[in-house]
Parts: sequence; C-alpha cells; structure tokens
Amino acid sequence: MNSTLLIGLVAFAALLGGAFVGAQARVRLPEHHLSEDTKNLVSVSTAVVAMVSALVLGLLISNANTRFTRLGGEVTALSAQILRLDHILRRYGADGEPARALLLQYAEQKSRDLFPEDGSDVRLGNPSTYEVLQRIEDMLLNLKPANARDQWWLSQAMALAAKIGDTRWLLAQQVGQGTPRAFVALLVFWLALLFTSFGLFSPRNAISSTTLTMCALAVAAAVAMFLELEQGFGGLVRISPEPMRQAVLTMRDEPRDLTAP
Repeated sequence: MNSTLLIGLVAFAALLGGAFVGAQARVRLPEHHLSEDTKNLVSVSTAVVAMVSALVLGLLISNANTRFTRLGGEVTALSAQILRLDHILRRYGADGEPARALLLQYAEQKSRDLFPEDGSDVRLGNPSTYEVLQRIEDMLLNLKPANARDQWWLSQAMALAAKIGDTRWLLAQQVGQGTPRAFVALLVFWLALLFTSFGLFSPRNAISSTTLTMCALAVAAAVAMFLELEQGFGGLVRISPEPMRQAVLTMRDEPRDLTAP
C-alpha cells in the first residue's frame, strides 16, 4: 500500500478514535466534570490548538504544492533541454548523429526512470542513465568543428549537456526530502486532541457521529494530500509525464542523417 495513503488512514483512525474516546468519557465522567465552566475552559484551550493546527496544516499544504510545482517545472525544463540539444546536434551535421542516437536512448531511459509503470520503481538518480549522459558529453568533446559555425553549435551543445546534468542532480537530490514523520505524528496528535474535545461535548445521535466521521475523513485526507504533493513521483498524485513522453516522440520523428559515421 502507498505509504502516504497508509499515513492518511492512520490519521483518520486516530481522529475518529479521539472522538470515540471523548464520547466514552462523556458517559463515564461525573456530571460536575461536564459543567458549563468546564466546557468553556475546554473550548478556549482547544481553540488555541485548533488555530496552531490550522496554521501548520495550511503551511504544509502550501509548501508541498510549491515543491510539486517546482518538480513539474524541472521535468519540463529537462524535456526542453533534451529537445534543444537534439535540434542543435541535427544542425551540426552528420558528425553529431551518433550523439543524437545516444541522446534518444538517454531520453527514453530517463522517462522510464521518472515515470515507470510501477510507481514504486521511480529512480531519480539511476547511475546507468547518468552514464549514458556522460557518454554523450564524451562524444561532444571528441567532435572536431570544421569552422566557426560548427564551433558555435558545439559550444551550445556542451552548455545544454551540462544543464541536463545539473537538472538530473537537482531531481536526484529530492530523494528523502519532505516533512519529517515525527512532525506529521505531532500534527496528528494535535488533531486527535481536538476531536477528543468534540466527542466530549457532542450529543449522542447519528447526525453528530456522521459529522465527526466526515470531518475526520476530510482532515486526514488533507494530511495525506500534502504528503502526496511532497512526494511528486510515484504516488497517487504525480508529476505529469507528458513533457518527457512528448520529447521522446518528437525525437523519434525527427529525420536522421543515414550517412552519419
């Protein structure tokens, strides 16, 4: 099972369990423990926890969305850089065709690394794919420009190959980043405390039970959502694979110089 989905289910169970504990405590506590003064104190105290929880959860969702958008931009930039490098090598001429063929192989492997059929098999820093990129760089270094025009195309190609390498490392460094699980557990504890107070003073009827259940589900879904957005690759909510796939399709359709060495 997806880890973020599992955390969401645990959060839902914790919130619902908190409401149940509160409801059971209401039945078992002496009447003077449930006075109006006690209710006011509990309401004021939990209001502080509710405010902190809302601020933290809102910030976590905002940060996760920013991270998700940034990752999508990096993938789009990578696909554009690959396409531009392929175009430059085509303009360079027949001597650039071997590097073009290897660049297509790199694009195909990178697309499979980032967007495998099995979401759990994402490999942001696959060393074998990076080795293909290094072979492309070696091929570019071995090219002998015949004139100033070829020299300019070659310098542009080398710069783009370096950018592709930089983007690869940016993506690879995303592994393991995100909100610490201990902090997520603390947030769930705050929310469970709130639902315990809700259950403590809620009337015992179907409407109250349904409302608390749906609210617990909504809040737990928010917790799971920001974790999904942080993950970016391989989850239920994932970066669009279309830029990389379109880049591969475009490169396959580009004409090739059959006289290349």
